[in-house]
Amino acid sequence: MVDRSAEPESATRLAAGQGAAAEFLARIDERRARVVIIGQGYVGLIVAMRAAEAGFTVFGHEIEETRLTALASGRSYVEDVSDERLQAALRGGYRAGNDLAAATPFDVAIISVPTPLKEGLPDLSSVEDAARALSEVLIPGTLVVLESTTYPGTTEEVVRPLLEASGLRAGEDFFLGYSPERIDPGNTTWTFEETPKVVSGIDERSLRCVEAFYGVLVDKVVPVGSTGEAELVKLLENTFRHVNIALVNELAMFAGDLGVDIWSAIDAASTKPFGYLPFTPGPGVGGHCLPVDPSYLSWRVRRRAGHPFRFVELANEVNEHMPEYVVNRIVALLNRRGRAVKGTRIILLGIAYKAGTSDWRESPSLPIAERLAAMGADVQGCDPHIPQVLRHRVPLPLVDLSNDALAAADLTVVLVDHPEFLPEEIASHSRLVFDAKGYLRGQHFEGEIL
Repeated sequence: MVDRSAEPESATRLAAGQGAAAEFLARIDERRARVVIIGQGYVGLIVAMRAAEAGFTVFGHEIEETRLTALASGRSYVEDVSDERLQAALRGGYRAGNDLAAATPFDVAIISVPTPLKEGLPDLSSVEDAARALSEVLIPGTLVVLESTTYPGTTEEVVRPLLEASGLRAGEDFFLGYSPERIDPGNTTWTFEETPKVVSGIDERSLRCVEAFYGVLVDKVVPVGSTGEAELVKLLENTFRHVNIALVNELAMFAGDLGVDIWSAIDAASTKPFGYLPFTPGPGVGGHCLPVDPSYLSWRVRRRAGHPFRFVELANEVNEHMPEYVVNRIVALLNRRGRAVKGTRIILLGIAYKAGTSDWRESPSLPIAERLAAMGADVQGCDPHIPQVLRHRVPLPLVDLSNDALAAADLTVVLVDHPEFLPEEIASHSRLVFDAKGYLRGQHFEGEIL
C-alpha cells in the first residue's frame, strides 16, 4: 500500500490549478504578463522582440558577455532584428542580463537555448541548465515553454523533473509546454509572426496557456495533442529537407559521369505541378537545423526502438561528404589548369550556411576553407551579411567584395548565393570560378559548376 496521507488533496490542487490558469489567461489578455526568454540568439532574440512589441514586459537572459554588451548599446547581432527594432524595444522596457533572479517574478519563461551534438550525441546540457535555473525561481501559476529543438520526450522526461525539483507540480502548480521554433533566417516573406506556430502542453490547461501566449505573438497557432508530437514536428520538417538535399547532392556527384546536366534536369522536373518539390545541390548543409536535428531523431529511434533510422544516417553520410567533394573538385579544376592548391589565392563567396543570413553555424564553407588552407592555399572569405561586430569570430580572414578582390584571386568559389553577389560581376572579373550553387548558370566564365 502507498501511503498518500502526506499528499495534498487532489481536488484542492485541481481547483488551484484551474484558478491559476484563469489568472494567467487574464494576464495574457490584458498584456500584464512578465516574460523571461532564456537565450538571446537567432531564435530567442526574435521572440523577445515580438513579445516586447506585443506589450509584455520582457527580460532576455543571456550568458555571453559580448551579446549583452551589444544588446545594451542597441546593436543587434541577429540579422532579422534591426538595430532600430532593438532600440525601440529597449525604450519600451526590454532588458537583458545574465542574472535570472533579476527578472523575478515572471509569468512566462521560454527556453530557447542551443541543442548541439557532442561527439555525435544529443547535448541537452544548456536545456538542463536553464531548467535547473528556473526551478530555483519558479512560482505557482507560471508557464514554462521549451522551444529548443530536441527529440520527442524531452519536455516530459528531462525538463519536467528538473522543474519539479522546485517542489511545484507541472500541470497543477505551474504549466508546461513545447513549441518548436520555425524561424527561417533571412526570410522576409515568412517572418516569425506570419509563420504558423505549433503549440502543445503536457495537459489541457497547459495547452490553453501556451496557445494563449503565442496567439498574441503570431497570426496563427496550430495546437497538437502532446509535447512529443510537437517535438517530432520540427524533426520531421528538417529530416524531410535533409533527406531530399542528400538525394540531389548525390545525384550531382554522379551526373557528370552520366553525361547529364543536373541543374537542367531539376529545372525541368520543377515544371510538374504536383508530386514534386524542387531541391538543389550545394556544398553541404548548415545552420543549427539540418546538420543536427535529424541526428536527434535518429538517436532517439535507435535508443527507444533499437533500430537504425537508415534514411537519416545515409543522408548524414552524403551531406557530410559534400565539403570534401567540393574541395576535390577544386583540386581537380586547378590541376587541369596546371596549378597546385599550395600558394593559390582563393576567395570563398559566402561564409553563412545559406543566402540572406549571417548565421554561419555548421556552415559547409568553414570545413572547405579549413581543408584548402591545410593544403597551402591562401584562403579569404567574403560575406556581406556578417556584421563587423562579429567578424573577429569567423575563423578565416574576411574581405569586402569588389572587382579588384575578384581579379586578385586565382580562384573564386561560390558557396552561397547571397543576392549581393552579382553573377555578371563575378563572371566577368574572376580569373577562374568554381560554382557550388549553380549561381552563375547562363553566364560566360572560365571554370565549372558543381
